[in-house]
Amino acid sequence: MSFRKRIQPAFDRELSAAAVAGSDPKSQFSHLERAHVLGQSSTVLHTYAHLEMARWAMRQRDIREFGGQCLRIVGAVTKTAFGWVPVGNTGGANVSPFKPLPLPLDLAEEIQAARLASK
Repeated sequence: MSFRKRIQPAFDRELSAAAVAGSDPKSQFSHLERAHVLGQSSTVLHTYAHLEMARWAMRQRDIREFGGQCLRIVGAVTKTAFGWVPVGNTGGANVSPFKPLPLPLDLAEEIQAARLASK
């Protein structure tokens, strides 16, 4: 089974948590960032995370975030397959798209388990 299929349940869990965060935009975006970290090794999931972040930005009427997400969508589509992603980057426009960040321990464990199981 591929990495994408193994990490998909954790990715979906974070998207669901974002959806049920209701009227708390900060919590919604935090879960979208976690989904981004989980999915950034898969072109499909990485791109989808940025699309969801762009949708969030539109709902919030956050032009800066929306513009940042448009650029990141292009990057996700064209760079992920080559492994040109900064590990741990949360994907928001408030962070350089080139800056690696420490992985939260729980996400690092899920990513490692998905990688090991897909070998």
